[in-house]
Amino acid sequence: MRSEEEIIHAINTYSDMVKRICFIHLKQDADVEDIFQDVFLKYANGPHFESDEHEKAWLIRVSINACKDSLTSWFHKKVILHDNLEIYENIPFLTKSHDDQILSNVLKLKENYRNVIYLYYYEGIK
Repeated sequence: MRSEEEIIHAINTYSDMVKRICFIHLKQDADVEDIFQDVFLKYANGPHFESDEHEKAWLIRVSINACKDSLTSWFHKKVILHDNLEIYENIPFLTKSHDDQILSNVLKLKENYRNVIYLYYYEGIK
């Protein structure tokens, strides 16, 4: 189990990244918050990392996997929710520095393309 200081530091450092990753997959703010909590609970009990890059990569992978698990759950298969793409400008972790039209188009892409574009252009991962 990690110390409270380590968890707080990770949340302060990576919270926006985790929320953005979740949002590009789930497109629902409530679902994003659920996955966000799950990711950092796993982080609290997770392995210790050699470097910050390893920690960041682990959080990205866990976030993506948690989103995929959520999308394959019974609820998401049986209940049809409408994507609220028009209201994403009100979400605090998506800042106004993002071009609204570009982000809107990225969110409309297939999941594997969204992942690649987000990770390369927003997180700098090759």
